[in-house]
Amino acid sequence: MNRAGPASSTHFAYSRMRPSFTTMLTRILLAFAALTFAPFGVWSLLDPLGMAASLGVEVGGPNGAYEMRGIYGGVSLAAALLCASGAIQTPLRRPALWFLVVYMGGYVFARAAALLLGPPPTPAFAVYIAFETGMLLAAAAALRWADRS
Repeated sequence: MNRAGPASSTHFAYSRMRPSFTTMLTRILLAFAALTFAPFGVWSLLDPLGMAASLGVEVGGPNGAYEMRGIYGGVSLAAALLCASGAIQTPLRRPALWFLVVYMGGYVFARAAALLLGPPPTPAFAVYIAFETGMLLAAAAALRWADRS
């Protein structure tokens, strides 16, 4: 005997409000991206020469610190804001994912080209290459999931 009563309608309403598993994974990805961009952006803004030195990069000239603050500090903080907004607000989720695909895709492309053009980076940069490739693939997969729902 199939009863359709308050319990079944409550379950239906709850299942419609509950985000899907892929939506939750996407929100976690965007929150993780925001949490990685934000501290790097703050560090780059407050101590651009120290940040660059920690990567083995020498910054020179009167505009070196200024450029590091703008490129690494400003862009990373803006990326953190967009990714955090996408994690919280549904209308910003796809733009944030597209940003990650384009931004990380640019890094992966440039690093691959740099490996071909030489000289190779130090082995420590393998961590950055792995992170950027992982973020690119995860964001692309999240966009694909979004297209299916």
